[in-house]
Amino acid sequence: MTTPVVSIAYHSGFGHTAVLAEAVRAGAADTGATVHLINVAEITDEQWELLDASDAIVFGSPTYMGTASGAFHVFAEATSKRWFTRAWQDKLAAGFTNSGSKSGDKLHTLQFFSVLAAQHGMHWVGLGLVPGWHSSTGSENDLNRLGFYLGAGAQTNSDEGPEGVHKADIATAEQLGRRVAEQTRVYVAGRAAL
Repeated sequence: MTTPVVSIAYHSGFGHTAVLAEAVRAGAADTGATVHLINVAEITDEQWELLDASDAIVFGSPTYMGTASGAFHVFAEATSKRWFTRAWQDKLAAGFTNSGSKSGDKLHTLQFFSVLAAQHGMHWVGLGLVPGWHSSTGSENDLNRLGFYLGAGAQTNSDEGPEGVHKADIATAEQLGRRVAEQTRVYVAGRAAL
């Protein structure tokens, strides 16, 4: 059976999103996938080639001023070279983000990622979890405690460093990584069977 290749293309301004990127990587690697972490603020030609050769790309960025970071937007614009050649056509895609407040307009960042993926002809993989912490028996320690469907959302207090990323948000990011890798395995096997 073919081992799926998942790349995580992320930017982290203060280290919080890097913690989540590592969690997505760990979740995907737990399934046996080959996983590459790529910091888009320092992307090399070899890393662009890794993205081109990947079966799935997971986008990650902090949410600043209601959207992905400027460094991620620079990367997104640079993907236009791939758009012209359709290099990412039919790959799987997913996303995750972090901000200082519970909402923080993270949905807009996840929507930005999904539109970017759609422009490339990619197939979006949502989080696949029902919201946690939405009933009297729920807890802030539930998976998907912030209630996102489109991708993984995390909240870290703005006066705390990367060690302040909530454990439930890390576990949710791990779940996203597992889900993307598992869906990629199914997709790659199906394509090979055809």
